[in-house]
Amino acid sequence: MTSSFHFSGCGSLSRKGLRLLLPMAEDGFNKKTLKSLEFVGKEILTGFLDHLVKKNVLELEETEKKKFYDAKPRDKAAVLADVLLQKREEAGQILLQTFLNPEYLSTGTKDKARPVEPAEESTETLKLCPREEFLKLCKERAGEIYPIKKRKNRTRLALIICNREFDHLPRRKGAELDIIGMKGLLEGLGYSVEVEENLTAKEMESVLEAFAARPEHKSSDSTFLVFMSHGILAGICGTLHRDEKPDVLPYDTIFQRFNNRHCLSLKDKPKVIIVQACRGANRGVLWVSDSPAALADSSSQPREDLEEDAVHRAHVEKDFIAFCSSTPHNVSWRDIKKGSFFISQLITCFQKYSWRCHLEEVFRKVQRSFEQPDVKAQMPTIERLSMTRYFYLFPGN
Repeated sequence: MTSSFHFSGCGSLSRKGLRLLLPMAEDGFNKKTLKSLEFVGKEILTGFLDHLVKKNVLELEETEKKKFYDAKPRDKAAVLADVLLQKREEAGQILLQTFLNPEYLSTGTKDKARPVEPAEESTETLKLCPREEFLKLCKERAGEIYPIKKRKNRTRLALIICNREFDHLPRRKGAELDIIGMKGLLEGLGYSVEVEENLTAKEMESVLEAFAARPEHKSSDSTFLVFMSHGILAGICGTLHRDEKPDVLPYDTIFQRFNNRHCLSLKDKPKVIIVQACRGANRGVLWVSDSPAALADSSSQPREDLEEDAVHRAHVEKDFIAFCSSTPHNVSWRDIKKGSFFISQLITCFQKYSWRCHLEEVFRKVQRSFEQPDVKAQMPTIERLSMTRYFYLFPGN
């Protein structure tokens, strides 16, 4: 067996502990073989633990490091286990990523400038950002990216509002799959997710107001707001909507509830709005020639005789980005057995690319997946972008 680890030191690993690592040893190995494996296990485990601490992979406090170094070799595993029990979820993710990417602990002379690719995973798994790549990007682009709070101190929140049942509109079959997928994705990205279903426009506004007031935003570094419902150009349909008596949450209301006037806790922090809803009844596709004539539109030309008289001391609306499932006036599509086309592609692109791409790059990859119109055509759009930096999610960090 080959390995890129370079270990030193020795320690104590019980035979019982080794059998936990190698379940087949109990029945399929003789005592001599088991003894040899136990010796190798001692070397590997103790060296691995030493390197975890030296490289600060687990982000230990100085007092925790001292306790580890002061411990006798046979006690080091127990000391580190106590720390892991306190860190639980975050330590588990870091350890998993470390095993998947042994380059973290290698002392060889590999090229450190090249990003460390995560191990191949299924397309249904969120790829984690290697610690080395996270630290490298944070250092190289310090002034260009939104700061990420340390996992142990932050309290990220996300909100999903999904309307499936309506009094006067068709039931949105398959939308339950969108909820499951988005909730799993956001939790994987480190957010505690609140899910609200089947709300009127007034109830949606009340939920937004309460969510904006959550104290956890003060110790968070960002938030996600996901809306999935029927929709029209003006906004998102509530459960009572009908043509004769509209029940609509205007898009402006979402931005107003979370702007710097009403939600100071999220000032200067990314606020990501994702909307899965129709924005009209058009199909969003037409037949075109390969050589369209250029059209001049004088109304689109800038007027040199106009000046801006407004005075801005602080931006009321900043650090937002909205990603909508279709262009204005056009429909969005949903498979009753698989969920919405847009949400499905969004989840896939986040899983594959968010470890190394900033948010706008991920969104563009989603758009590219819709570039060739199919029978059911739609084009997701990035709108109302007021982010002044790049937002990297750095999953696993």
